[in-house]
Amino acid sequence: LTLYTYPENWRAFKAQIAAQYSGARLKIASASPAFTFGQTNRSPAFLSNFPLGKVPAYQGDDGFCLFESNAIAHYLSNDALRGSTPQASAQVLQWVSFADSEIIPPASAWVFPTLGIMQFNKQATEQAKEEVKRVLAILNQHLNTRTFLVGERVSLADITVVCSLLWLYKQVLEPAFRQPYPNVSRWFLTCVNQPQFKAILGEVKLCEKMAQFDAKKFAEMQPKKEAPAKKEKSGKEGAAPAEEEMDECEAVLASEPKAKDPFAHLPKSSFVMDEFKRKYSNEDTLAVALPYFWDHFDREGFSIWYAEYRFPEELTMSFMSCNLITGMFQRLDKLRKNAFASVILFGTNNDSCISGIWVFRGQELAFTLSEDWQIDYESYTWRKLDVDSEECKTMVKEYFAWEGEFKHVGKPFNQGKIFK
Repeated sequence: LTLYTYPENWRAFKAQIAAQYSGARLKIASASPAFTFGQTNRSPAFLSNFPLGKVPAYQGDDGFCLFESNAIAHYLSNDALRGSTPQASAQVLQWVSFADSEIIPPASAWVFPTLGIMQFNKQATEQAKEEVKRVLAILNQHLNTRTFLVGERVSLADITVVCSLLWLYKQVLEPAFRQPYPNVSRWFLTCVNQPQFKAILGEVKLCEKMAQFDAKKFAEMQPKKEAPAKKEKSGKEGAAPAEEEMDECEAVLASEPKAKDPFAHLPKSSFVMDEFKRKYSNEDTLAVALPYFWDHFDREGFSIWYAEYRFPEELTMSFMSCNLITGMFQRLDKLRKNAFASVILFGTNNDSCISGIWVFRGQELAFTLSEDWQIDYESYTWRKLDVDSEECKTMVKEYFAWEGEFKHVGKPFNQGKIFK
């Protein structure tokens, strides 16, 4: 099951969280070569399945395709999330519609100027604040005697409304503003701290100070947004500027200036990581991929690290432990080009541990190079391995192949995850 999106797309989060609950195996295509936003989604092959060219977009192994985030999230849910009775199902749909019609419009009008991608309009912003207050008051009253929006457990209603409120809570809902709505904040924090939410969202930090319009950032972004429009005037008749093909929320991230490559300071390496990954994915690990790895590995340009999860006593159900691994991988999406890892869950329910082998560009721990990569790594201990040692060669062989004695672990292999 493949979900096409760009990184950190809150609309895609709905489907990803639903899949965490239902157990649907979902592959996220959000980086080259699998998917490049602005290119892949405008290709004839993509448009033949998804005529709007928007993401998230879903494609099953059987060729079944869906666009529109709510439809995808619904499809990937189980009966418990959708509502187990006709009444509950209708209530879930009610809150999904409420999020789209009542939360997203004022949230966009208020938040987008603070991100520098929409011009500030005082009247529009003040009106949006009042509409947000109305929405929060409705939710606060509803949650006065309820833990969740529908029934006694998390449903697709909670997932959808939380994701719709995410930018508000992270960007503008400072403590004084959210103080009159304690039930909403209690419910929001309850949801985002569920393992299935955390696996996708990571640690959600609530806004401490209300963000304001960033005029400088807005000015910097304008040439990028205007240039395609000018070009189109002299181009083919009827062609639309790139931004018109995006919805507002896609524009948020697509308009962000490209960050500096954290690895730009390193000299070019002879080791082609993508070629190794192709060997590992398509050919026998022990007979082909491992020999290729050691024959071409650049000891000066890359390093190998052993990682071990620091809190094994907190690991309970195996599927929840695997969620920790996959959630970390998803949050490190932009690191894929310069890293490879095999992380394994050992043991059984309530008696397990997690450890893995990571290969990074450079000689330092890569997570320190970008704030975006630092959410999870402190939950692990890290040890740089001597690439010429027998210990390193044995660990690389066992972890890459998912077989061996694993003498340092003391628990049986349960399942593994590959970051590539």
